[in-house]
This record gives sequence, C-alpha cells and structure tokens, in this order.
Amino acid sequence: MQETRRGIMYGIAAYVMWGLFPLYWPLLKPSGAVEILAHRMVWSLVAVIAVLAVRRHWAWFRTLTRRQFVLLALAAVTISVNWGTYIYAVNSGHVVEGALGYFINPLVSVLFGVVIFRERLRPLQWVAVGLGGASVIILTLDYGRLPWVALVLAISFGTYGLIKKSAQVGSAESLTVETLVLLVPALAYLIVLQAGGNATFGHHGFGHAALLVCSGIVTAVPLLAFTASAIRVPLVVIGVLQYIAPVLQFLCGVLIVHETMPASRWAGFAVVWLALTVFTWDGLRSARAARRATPAPAALESV
Repeated sequence: MQETRRGIMYGIAAYVMWGLFPLYWPLLKPSGAVEILAHRMVWSLVAVIAVLAVRRHWAWFRTLTRRQFVLLALAAVTISVNWGTYIYAVNSGHVVEGALGYFINPLVSVLFGVVIFRERLRPLQWVAVGLGGASVIILTLDYGRLPWVALVLAISFGTYGLIKKSAQVGSAESLTVETLVLLVPALAYLIVLQAGGNATFGHHGFGHAALLVCSGIVTAVPLLAFTASAIRVPLVVIGVLQYIAPVLQFLCGVLIVHETMPASRWAGFAVVWLALTVFTWDGLRSARAARRATPAPAALESV
C-alpha cells in the first residue's frame, strides 16, 4: 500500500511538471524552437548519463540488440518531432492547441490499437473515439484549418509510445540511446548556428545559458518520476493521472497566456472532455469487472 501511494505521488509529480512546461519554454527566448530542441537533446543526454553514473548501471548497453537500437532510433526521430512541435506551439501562442494534442492522445492510441493490432473496441470506446473525431471537426471549423499542432503532437506521441512498447527498454536506458542518436545532428546544428553568428547560447547572459542547459534536467526528471510511478501503480491509475498535464497546460494557455477562447472553441473542448469522460469511465468499469472475474487466491487453492 505504501509503494502504491509513493507511485501515485511520483505520477502526480511527473504530470504536474509536464503540465507546467508552457511556463518554461518561453523563458528561453530569443532562442528559436529548433535551437531549443537541439539544446534539449544535448543536455538531456548529459542529464541521463549522470543518472546512470550515479546508479552505476552500464551493463544494459552490452545486452542491447540491433532490433532494439533500430526501434529506439525511430523513437528518437518521433520524439524530436513531438518536442519541436510542442516548443513551437508554446512559444508561438498555441498553448491551448498543444494541450488539445495531449487530451486526444489516448483516443489516437486506441485507434492505433484498432488499425495496427486489430484490437476490438468496446461500444463505449467507439463512442469516445467518435466524440473525439467530432471535436476535431468542430475545432477545424473554429480555427479555419485543421488543428495540426494538436494532431502532430497526438500522433507523434502515440507513435512514440508504440515504438517504446515494442523496444522493451528501461526509461533512462532508452532515453540515453535516443539522445545519443540525436546528438550528432543536434551538435552539428548548434555548431553551424554558432559559426554563423546566429546562436543565442552565450550571447544573452549567464541566466539564459543556464536555462538552456537546464532543459536537459527539465526533460529527464519528469520522465524518471513517471517510470518510478509506472512500476508501482496499475495502468488504470496512470490512465487517470495522465490528464493532469493537459489540464494544467490548458489552464496555462487560458489564464496565464490569455489565449482567445471563443464559444466555438469551448464547444470543441467540451466534446473532447466528454469523450475522455466516457473513455475513462469505461476503462475503470472494465478494470473493476476484470478484478471481480479473477478468482481470489484462497479460491484457487481450494480447487
């Protein structure tokens, strides 16, 4: 019970940190989204190597298979698209649309299950997916375009999750490989930027440089907290906790950044939230039914 409580606290900490990301990335201006992304890749590697050094955990590298490396390389490309898009969204005044991406991410993951793994959805899951599709249509009419930021974030993160699930490598270990794969292009970009006199690192004071360096810590710490949570609590609990991040991101966009929210946009988000309510309720109901259907240990022994 104590481990479960600790797991829930780790999960809350991870999702709160992710939810407050919209407050961090604007601090890195005047750096552009691509420069911030490159620094995030480089300093994330430094941070995760420091964690592995403290744990003296290096043996896993020798057991890494070629298949796992290829999958993690694909994961690196996918998460770089996700990171870059989100940094762009936050620093260009699309915080609310970014939050929408993480609201609809669970529904995208369900669709991946149907399309890729031929999974069968329960009726209420289909209702949730249908409502999610309706919300995208409403918000497309509101924005006058597809909410492409939200869709890229949802699809890239859903794809990232699929790849990581297939790779079956620990969080710190996989992040090490992913950032190693991204290190060369990130460093090359930063060197070219510096040589051309267009870099911001080192040219806007110590505080700005320190914030760019800390982007690695900001990336690694919530990921490690999430891993600590995932091994201690059921997936159903993680499924409920995951909404903390987009809720906080949405509140940041509305209350702090003061993004415009016309009635049509509120309507679109209301349909998304209804979809997630149906989806979460169905998941909790299914989990309870599965627990009731599982024989108690005493009953098993008496058979």
